[in-house]
Amino acid sequence: MREILVLSGKGGTGKTTLVGALAALMENKVLTDCDVDAADLHLLLNPTVVKENAFWSGVSARILPDQCTDCGTCFEICQFQAITDSPPYRIDPLSCEGCGVCAHFCPEDAIELKDNLCGAWYLSETPYGPMVHAALDPGEENSGKLVSVVKRESRELAEKMGAQWILSDGPPGIGCPVISSLSGANLVVVVTEPSNSGLHDLHRVLDLVSHFKIPAGVCINKWDLNTTVTRRIEDACASRNVRVLGLIPFDPLAVDSLVAGKPVVEYHNGPAAAAVRGIWKNLEALARQVAE
Repeated sequence: MREILVLSGKGGTGKTTLVGALAALMENKVLTDCDVDAADLHLLLNPTVVKENAFWSGVSARILPDQCTDCGTCFEICQFQAITDSPPYRIDPLSCEGCGVCAHFCPEDAIELKDNLCGAWYLSETPYGPMVHAALDPGEENSGKLVSVVKRESRELAEKMGAQWILSDGPPGIGCPVISSLSGANLVVVVTEPSNSGLHDLHRVLDLVSHFKIPAGVCINKWDLNTTVTRRIEDACASRNVRVLGLIPFDPLAVDSLVAGKPVVEYHNGPAAAAVRGIWKNLEALARQVAE
């Protein structure tokens, strides 16, 4: 079993579109959406939820009015300015970090810490195989921890069903959720676009992947919109000894496939679909090479 993780240094490069197309081409796999802050793979693959699980992480503090004597100890020791500066003291849930210091030092035991419900993760069935995905509630943190839960569940499912592949749609950027999604990955595909910001963020995500010593390949989406920057991206990949797996041309039919809610390779046989099929062949060959 090998896990392929698709990343992008920035949002909007076509990462999820590529994952949806690969999902239609790959066989014997488990699908994973690690973008828990703004999950959208389900919009393309139309999953049916089989199991929903609550995600609890951290704690939230609350002052018990009946026990509070308004001594002000909590206000004095809070380092996050989460407590009102005058009686009656109250805790702002948006500012509270859940560190628990106020509850520990409250002389009246008037502060309770409650487990925090942050979101949910799901096991679903799609026309292209089982999928593990999640959604973090608005404003909640610990997305990296939720990604770890999704990764663990998808790996357990893949082992149980004897899957050959795990195909993971990663979060954009290089932050905590991306680092969490890299755990256990055998190969990373980085989707970029021919723009200055695309090239800049490609370097950032390749630096991160290199730090964790994970092999990587690059896909350049809409390469023909700026051939000059495309050549610069190819040169940058060559200097890093990173293989360019393929170039996807700009294709209006690709947008139409998203509107129709279908992977591009199932919607039409245009230039973008043909390019993705070529990328899958190159990706499969690279995965075998990495495994040897």
